[in-house]
Amino acid sequence: MRTKLFAISICFFLLLTVVSVAPSYGAVVVEGEWITKYTVQDSTGKLLLKVDFEAGINETYSQILAGTELTVTFTIDIFAGGSGKLQLSTSMQHSSLHSTYWQSDSLNYSLSNPNAATTTFDWTKGTLDVICYGKISSSAVKKAPVQFTLVQLSVPGGDILDQIKPYIYTAEMGNYASLLQAKQEKLQSLKDSGVSAGYIELFENVIEQAQAEAADGYVDNAVALLNALDVSAEPASAVMESLFLPIIVIVAVLAVVLGFLFLRTKGKIKYVLLVLEDQIKDLEGLTLRASKIDRTIASSLDSVKDRLKSLVGM
Repeated sequence: MRTKLFAISICFFLLLTVVSVAPSYGAVVVEGEWITKYTVQDSTGKLLLKVDFEAGINETYSQILAGTELTVTFTIDIFAGGSGKLQLSTSMQHSSLHSTYWQSDSLNYSLSNPNAATTTFDWTKGTLDVICYGKISSSAVKKAPVQFTLVQLSVPGGDILDQIKPYIYTAEMGNYASLLQAKQEKLQSLKDSGVSAGYIELFENVIEQAQAEAADGYVDNAVALLNALDVSAEPASAVMESLFLPIIVIVAVLAVVLGFLFLRTKGKIKYVLLVLEDQIKDLEGLTLRASKIDRTIASSLDSVKDRLKSLVGM
């Protein structure tokens, strides 16, 4: 019994020892744990991406495209010192606009080789502000968007601590992504305005098909499908249809009744003609307004108007 208790005590002691000496970093990368904020700009200074984990900011202003020169400005918060060095690396090519990969004005840190894709600095507690210059290879993206390592913080020869790894697109993919977002926003506005359910279903089906084409690498086909959704006017909403259809019925019935009176009672011809002419004028205005909402309804109104005109000989 004592031997068993002794063995359990030894195992428990070893477990506590392993936990106590385990490094604070691990294989699991937690975004924002070390690199607390960063921005990505192109060669013109245009802001493409802005992230600040402490402030809760994560804004994408434009897609990052393959072949683009980038400036990545970031802050590393080293919350505890450690033995040895920390390492910064990038998968970008050397910039054609700047002489170095890395630049830092932080007085307490010194980068080992600013002109190499990989550089190191002392692992001491503090805050380090760094700028990384580079260019994404034009061949970095093939058929689908890929995550690309702009900056990586790691232990030399060991675990990755944090990284900046956004999605990269080709120019065609960037155009598709922007167009897709615009069409999705348009779809939501159609739903909010109560446009005909049949048209909304068609709109959704086209967007889904475009997404499927893009996922298979046929970005040009996806863009063509999304562009096909550009129409001059959407079908009238259910509310507008409920307003216009009764009007069409009333006008049609009126035409039949007045026509019947016209044929049966010749003495009322002048009166009927006057009424019909007034109705035709009102109908012309209604047709014009309807044409801006739904061509089908406008066509129906126009047909009623023509029947009235033929009835009175206009």
